[in-house]
Amino acid sequence: MVQTSRLPPLNALRAFEAAARLESFARAADELAVTPGAISQQIRQLEEHVGTPLFVRQGRGLILTEAGRAAAGITSEAFETLERAVSLMRQPVHRRALTVSVAPSFAGKWLAPRLFRFQEEVPGVEVWIAATSERVDLAAGAADLGIRYGPGGDMTLNEETLLPEEVLPVCSPDLLRDGPALNRAQDLHGQTLLHDASPETEVDGADWASWLKARGARGVDVSGGVRFNQSALVIDAAVAGRGVALAKRALVQNDLASGRLVALFPDGTTPVRSAYHIVTARNRPLSPDARAFIAWLKAEARVHEHSVDEL
Repeated sequence: MVQTSRLPPLNALRAFEAAARLESFARAADELAVTPGAISQQIRQLEEHVGTPLFVRQGRGLILTEAGRAAAGITSEAFETLERAVSLMRQPVHRRALTVSVAPSFAGKWLAPRLFRFQEEVPGVEVWIAATSERVDLAAGAADLGIRYGPGGDMTLNEETLLPEEVLPVCSPDLLRDGPALNRAQDLHGQTLLHDASPETEVDGADWASWLKARGARGVDVSGGVRFNQSALVIDAAVAGRGVALAKRALVQNDLASGRLVALFPDGTTPVRSAYHIVTARNRPLSPDARAFIAWLKAEARVHEHSVDEL
């Protein structure tokens, strides 16, 4: 079957998403109110469309192929996005909404846990967090404002620093308790290093090799370990005890405060060249709700920095 750039039928994608998530054609059929045969037919149609198997059938069970695993999570996210879009279509015209474009890791680790406080302060505004690594077109109205991570200096936008950033080694207290002592950088020899391979790391120089070199640590192999393309995944892996992470302070602060992670080495913290910036379009005036949200962000940033000082 020759692959095509055309999208397959939406029903086939919906059947795949449900079957992959539930690991069963029968349960997918129950959820979508169709027969298992209809699910099987939709999956077969999708496999013919993309030109590769998506499931391996084993008795009554299902196992995703490599192609199926690669697409399952993205497909679920896509349907969640469509559901949010339909929800917005159904809202009354007079309802006030504010769209904020934020990188996924900052949205999940810093912004989302605090957002309830803004909703308490300004209950009439519905905030939609558009978590994306893409730089959306603020001038075209794709979002009311954004929070971006980087060195700053984008002259096409209004830009204001929200939070500076620094990195530090962290690990699970269980790993620290059960493993060999970690008293100095050299002791990381033999540890599984968790690498933040998100695009901004190269700009920051916030990688394990740079961190170890600055401390004169030799013999620590940085070529191995596990690499993640999102900072939040690095932190989650550290919480799970999978190794030692070089984590961004703003993103890891809640896990440190809760005791899920512990910071290593008295001299472990290194400032980086990037920071989190509030960005808005130059050609579009801010709404009162956007101004209120920005004021709230700044207040939360001050609270965050005070909590860092107390650690």
